[in-house]
Amino acid sequence: MPDASPAAPAPSPADPTGTTAPGGTTQPASGTTEPGGTAESTGTTGAGTATLPGGTIGTTPGVPGDGNVALHADAVAVLAGWTPTGPAAAEARDRTLALLADGPVALTRHHLPGHLTASALILDATGARVLLCLHGKLHRWVQLGGHCEPGDETLAGAALREATEESGIAGLVIDPVPIDVDIHPVACQGGSLHHDVRFAVFAPQDAVEQVSDESEALGWFPTDRLPEPLAGGTAQLVAPALAAHARRPR
Repeated sequence: MPDASPAAPAPSPADPTGTTAPGGTTQPASGTTEPGGTAESTGTTGAGTATLPGGTIGTTPGVPGDGNVALHADAVAVLAGWTPTGPAAAEARDRTLALLADGPVALTRHHLPGHLTASALILDATGARVLLCLHGKLHRWVQLGGHCEPGDETLAGAALREATEESGIAGLVIDPVPIDVDIHPVACQGGSLHHDVRFAVFAPQDAVEQVSDESEALGWFPTDRLPEPLAGGTAQLVAPALAAHARRPR
């Protein structure tokens, strides 16, 4: 799931409706605010990458970043062709494209200037509720998501994998067009930045969630009554996610 820093105090009780804790019990809702990142990427080719004949970027065997060439190419193509949902998203998109100039290593947590992550705001079949998780370490409510893995070939695929793993819901459907890009500081490798590319994901009718090891609880919340405290950047996903839901073929 998306990391946030610094840690927040334990949540206070809130609306318990639709919240599932491990073992199927009900747990009160809560969460907090996540700061935004400020450091800029250098935009240079990083360790683990090499220029191949024809000027393409590949990876050096045995160096972190191997196996992510397809994902790197997808990330560049998706972000370069994306119309940002606002000025902050546009700035984050441009900084993330600069980060990706470092090559596939920028997709891994070994890249200290920052690395890409993928997350998903899950809406129910009606679009009336969103599914959030109570972060196990940070004690705040946030959308589902996390680090890219070696087997991921697209950013949307990475976000869908994370959403499926962390929600336990089968049959999720993702809109492959991002709804936001957000940059925020995290504790990875002693301090780094997450360049989080965010997507809208749609749950099937009568979806049943299952808490993963990374969450204290999962909860369905009305789109106009999100839990508090809430991770920064989560509320801003609701409007573009609802727009994506409205565009879905019926």
